[in-house]
Amino acid sequence: MSPDPAYPAHWEADVVLSDGGTAHVRPIRPEDADRLVEFYSRVSDESKYYRFFAPYPKLSERDVSHFTHVDHDGRVALIMQVGEEMIAVGRYDRVAAGEAEVSFLVEDGHQGRGVGTVLLEHLAQAARERGLHRFVADVLPANRRMATVFAEAGYTVDDHFEDGVVRVEFEIVPTDHSLQVMAAREHRAEARSIERLLTPRSVAVVGASRSVGKAGQTLIRNIMENRFAGAVYAVNPEASAVAGVAAYPRVQDVPGEVDLAVVAVPAEAVEDVVLDCAAKGVKGLVVVSAGFAELGDDEGHARQAGLVRVARMNGMRVVGPNCLGIVNTDPEYALNASLAPVLPAPGRVGLFAQSGALGTAILSDGAARGLGLSTFVSAGNRADVSGNDLLQYWRDDPATEVVLLYLESLGNPRKFSRISRRVAEVKPVVAVKGGRSTQGVPLGHTVQPIEVPQAALDAMFRQSGVILVSTISEMFDVAQVLAYQPLPEGGRVGVVGNSSALCMLAYDAVIGAGLEMGCEPVDLGVSATADGYAAALADLAARPEVDSLLVVFTPAVDASSSEEVARVLAGASSAGRKPIVTTFLGSRGVPEQMRMLDEHGVARRGSVPSYPSVEEAARALARVTSYGVWRRRRHGHVPETAGIEAGPARRRAEAVLASVVEDTVELAPAQIAELLSDYGIDILPMSPAPDLESALAALEEFDAEVVLKATATHLRHRPDLADVWRNIDTPDEMRDAWQTMSSTLADPADARFVVQPMAPGGVPIVVRAREDRMFGPMVSFGISGVTTELLGDRSYRIPPLTDVDAAEMVREVKAAPVLFGYRGGIMADVAAIEDLLHRVSRMSDDLPELASLELNPVLVGENGLSVVNAAARLSRPAPRPEWYARRLA
Repeated sequence: MSPDPAYPAHWEADVVLSDGGTAHVRPIRPEDADRLVEFYSRVSDESKYYRFFAPYPKLSERDVSHFTHVDHDGRVALIMQVGEEMIAVGRYDRVAAGEAEVSFLVEDGHQGRGVGTVLLEHLAQAARERGLHRFVADVLPANRRMATVFAEAGYTVDDHFEDGVVRVEFEIVPTDHSLQVMAAREHRAEARSIERLLTPRSVAVVGASRSVGKAGQTLIRNIMENRFAGAVYAVNPEASAVAGVAAYPRVQDVPGEVDLAVVAVPAEAVEDVVLDCAAKGVKGLVVVSAGFAELGDDEGHARQAGLVRVARMNGMRVVGPNCLGIVNTDPEYALNASLAPVLPAPGRVGLFAQSGALGTAILSDGAARGLGLSTFVSAGNRADVSGNDLLQYWRDDPATEVVLLYLESLGNPRKFSRISRRVAEVKPVVAVKGGRSTQGVPLGHTVQPIEVPQAALDAMFRQSGVILVSTISEMFDVAQVLAYQPLPEGGRVGVVGNSSALCMLAYDAVIGAGLEMGCEPVDLGVSATADGYAAALADLAARPEVDSLLVVFTPAVDASSSEEVARVLAGASSAGRKPIVTTFLGSRGVPEQMRMLDEHGVARRGSVPSYPSVEEAARALARVTSYGVWRRRRHGHVPETAGIEAGPARRRAEAVLASVVEDTVELAPAQIAELLSDYGIDILPMSPAPDLESALAALEEFDAEVVLKATATHLRHRPDLADVWRNIDTPDEMRDAWQTMSSTLADPADARFVVQPMAPGGVPIVVRAREDRMFGPMVSFGISGVTTELLGDRSYRIPPLTDVDAAEMVREVKAAPVLFGYRGGIMADVAAIEDLLHRVSRMSDDLPELASLELNPVLVGENGLSVVNAAARLSRPAPRPEWYARRLA
């Protein structure tokens, strides 16, 4: 059957339900007639009555045709599938201008899984695209489930009783509250989906091999040797047992339930295994098999897409493919479903790594340092489960206090920013971003490269409170402090040691790391004793001007006091509330002498981390100190900004794009002025001057001092050319300016001369916004001029901006002092700059069509500012990575 050209394929989505299972949402099609009839036959009489307000045991042929033939505009229906079965349908029918009636029917066995809520989100998204802004529904008083769906949607619901039914009405325009409600539901569902993977009661290894060295053999041995607390099954059609575990030909043949399947079969056989697991009711998959998108060919990509599609359609999340596996050290599970030869001890650190090959080295490094893990996930090609999912889980996981991320790509940076910020507010997140120099994407990762500058990516991490480090080694350096020591209250460090040379190096390292010395280093000399260290540590810990301690210890050749000093350090750490780091014997990690153990023999808080050098110790301490500052400070709120009309702006953008055939269009000055005015931004008027007569007419029209300037992109801000002639107030001056600039620059038509009233003086700044296909909108700020361009002195943020974000953007550029009276200059109206940033932020957030916007220059005086020039491009928008409806990438 030929596809319907009106079919909105972009409404299709994989979703996670409240119990962690997955399903597929899509518009209904005429060929769904038999599927609809079968679905309706499974629905109880009570649910049918709630839907139709009367006994309705069977759908007629006319009903089926009516329900499956829709126009995807005024009549829309979305169905939800698990496997090949329809489990729910939601629809709306337009009843008035801007208003539609909405209804749902959910199979009884799937009620209580959040199905209605998800369908409502997606129907509302579709309705907004079709120009609707309001839903109405009639609900029987006894239908409490549906009443709850509407009541808990996050919208402002008006309901009243009439004619025996409850009439429900609500606006579907997203609000801060509705988005918060949606994000909370998303958080719970995605966290639950990961919990199902990490806490299975039974595991089947598919492809379990009797050959030593094979992945299937290693997996089943690792699971058994780690003493997994649940049932373990081997799946091998040619064996009755593998490594002492009973084997079965298929997963469906396993006599008991299977929560998790670990798959190690050839890539071409994986999809059949997934279908076998679906028939068994498996809840999650870990695919260690290679041979997917990492091959870089079309076949591998298609195979990987098919794996994810079939798994999600049948309710399962997928870790991998081409991954190392997963680990949960909780004794209640003791799960090592990985290929890792060495595992760290149990601990309080959650670790996510995208690279399967590098995962082994990462785990070995953590184990060598004595850093304990709570859970570990290697995502491999990250075809499904990603770092965002793990962040959702770890935020509320009581077993995890510190989160470590090794990232090679970001599938949804905007969502990562939102989720990581919520996590960082309660527990630290440390990240290594691979490929920083190229911003490329590894083979196998089916995401687009990030096109924003590296500085913008770094700003996103800072904005989110994520501790971004350069190497895996540094990630563990920082994690050691976070896992075992308290957060410092400030950046003042006290240094104590038994070597004057090392104390001097420590002083330099502290200052070089951006910290302060709280006092002069305490040099105990080469003959220092444990008692001497104890007294010095007690003194420094009691000083209010010291927030953290760096202890240097290197014994003399014949010294035998190492054990005593280690005990003193451990005692001082467990008794104090200020963090202690050390360079104890140049060791790396947490030396056994300074591990404080819990009842399970696991290192706990109070253990003292050690580093081979004072530079590494100071750098780790500085990272932790910065995070402590971020966590304690006020993060602000998104302010209400008056004078914004998003609706007219959206209509202007859509009208412009509808009038052209190109995908991208440069806006004319008048169009830019109209768009900016919708957001309360005024731009100085300008008049085109293609010839001298036009320039003279403009001078007369403005009846004030004017400027003549070239607006062509290739001429603006050329340091070797005078592209602006100022203070013109007579016809003779205009003729002089015109002749000089025409001979100096270019043909006036090519230079695009304009005449504009003189703006009040001030500090020139530049504000930009751009839409990145991965990031979504991004806003930047800088002082206008060639120097800023050369040095890249800009600040970046992802909208929406809080008041704190806007204030920091202005102040963090290196040239910021010129706004604050530098060398006798003016005190610029910074509040006006922040207001402008909020307006541009809102515009870029509201209009995905706004490919780019540049306000340059904006002259900021002591009281207010003037937007002198602006450039903007519109593009036909692709759906942003983050819609107003939950969906998996």
